[in-house]
Amino acid sequence: MSIIEVQNLTKYYGKSRGIVDVSFAVEEGEIFGFIGPNGAGKSTTIRLLLSLIRPTSGKASVFGKDVTTHGPEIRREIGYLPSEVFYYEGMRVRDLLNYSASFFPGDHSERIAELSDLMELEMNRRISDLSFGNKKKVGIVQGLLHSPRLLFLDEPTAGLDPLMQRKFFDLIRRENARGVTVFFSSHILGEVQRLSNRIGIIREGRIVEISDMRSLQQNNYKKIKVCASNLDAAAFALPGVTNLQPENGGLQFFFKGDINAVLKQLGSIPVEDVTIEEPTLEEIFMHYYE
Repeated sequence: MSIIEVQNLTKYYGKSRGIVDVSFAVEEGEIFGFIGPNGAGKSTTIRLLLSLIRPTSGKASVFGKDVTTHGPEIRREIGYLPSEVFYYEGMRVRDLLNYSASFFPGDHSERIAELSDLMELEMNRRISDLSFGNKKKVGIVQGLLHSPRLLFLDEPTAGLDPLMQRKFFDLIRRENARGVTVFFSSHILGEVQRLSNRIGIIREGRIVEISDMRSLQQNNYKKIKVCASNLDAAAFALPGVTNLQPENGGLQFFFKGDINAVLKQLGSIPVEDVTIEEPTLEEIFMHYYE
């Protein structure tokens, strides 16, 4: 079941491009990574799905409901962590979280206590006294305190130290394991690679690829390193070979195509060592931007 459906969604700010003709779906229970550099349209897409802004054309639905006509109803079951968080500076952390919880039915005090302890929040400090990283931790608790069905994370780890990032990723995995669907937007490719089931790549406001992680890696370049004495680089000037360069007495290159062509060439020369690796998400990402 698709929990998010987007069809030809377009947003212009006057004459400036936001996103253009964006279409994709996110299935219930998955972690969907949404990657692209700053300015590619990631935040615009999220704000459209939250009905914080209106589309120029196209449509989107969340929980099977149109986002422009059912925005308030949809947002009751959504958690949202924006890329930048802004709060009432004079409030204490405890009061801010209790105030946020008051917008949702039920008693969320135990949940707030659990999440605040995990994020190591100092509940009696004023917002104005917090660093950017600590404000981000407040945002994480705020986004999760009402146990949402769907969680939007926009550049979530900015400002968090490495230990807190690890805790955050563990928390998101636990939330996902209990059924929460996660839409995770980032330009930090390693984060998306560790966390997501599928990814969408957005470039200059347009979707250029949507794929599961395994297919994205298997259907793209292999990274190959060959170590051999007196190795002639011309021997590997094959169709599908790119970025051919010497490295530590051998050769390194990327290859896309039938791997048997490379294996046949390797069988014709005395080789000391061969390494064939899947590309990282960053290498795949750069392929779409070069």
